[in-house]
Amino acid sequence: GLLRGRAYTDEAGRFAGYHGTFRESASSAAAVCAPLLPAPEAPSVAGGETPGADHESFSFTVSHDLRAPIRVVEGFTKIVKEDYGRLLDRVGNDHLDRVLGAAARMNNMIDALLALSKLSSQPLAQQPVNLSQLAGYVADDLRRQWPERAVQIEIEPGMQVQGDPTLLRVVVENLLGNAWKYTAKAEQSRIAFGRHAQGVDTFTVSDNGAGFDMRFADRLFGVFQRLHSANDFPGTGIGLASVRRIVRRHGGEIWGEAEVNRGAQFHFSLPQGGRAPR
Repeated sequence: GLLRGRAYTDEAGRFAGYHGTFRESASSAAAVCAPLLPAPEAPSVAGGETPGADHESFSFTVSHDLRAPIRVVEGFTKIVKEDYGRLLDRVGNDHLDRVLGAAARMNNMIDALLALSKLSSQPLAQQPVNLSQLAGYVADDLRRQWPERAVQIEIEPGMQVQGDPTLLRVVVENLLGNAWKYTAKAEQSRIAFGRHAQGVDTFTVSDNGAGFDMRFADRLFGVFQRLHSANDFPGTGIGLASVRRIVRRHGGEIWGEAEVNRGAQFHFSLPQGGRAPR
């Protein structure tokens, strides 16, 4: 659908608001006009707050209060593009496209924030997990998505651990997905996933891709922190933050090592036999 409307003024000629409709989709109209109406009341949390209640309140604030201005920016930009795009030159239309692209990226970042928040609130479902099998599924998915790429992926068999299978799949998806992404410019892309016993089980995902500068390694696991240009390697900058949160909830730790243009290795530990959920 598309938002259309006009501004109106008060008796003194000052801007007083905007009246408009969102064509083609009633649900979209409600979504875009929502910022112009009183905000619904956020879920209340009693004195004895719980992690679940905290997450519900945070999710409400992020999804409503942060998305509201983005919907307005997106809606008004679409109006300008449809009604005045033919009057603008190529540069002017390009500017509008950049605004719409930025709004889409912000929505993706909000989705990522909500997903990261959920990782801290959902209980751990501890059970035996075959990381080798998970990695095989993820590798197959990557090959299906990018059939034009020939990537050598080596997965050590029999990597059995105790943990939450859903969350550990997120770990494997992010680490293998990053290795796949950052080897895109390598002549012969190689990825390996294996295990090393060092008191606790330590697992390593290595690749021969773009690597990174170890001077900035402390930024690797920060929210929205990126060590590469989004133009070269797109992403939200939330994946490794999610991985660290999951690994730590399992009582482990994660760290990375790399050389620029010579690949990277990400190591994460998981205590043998698992640990009490936290």
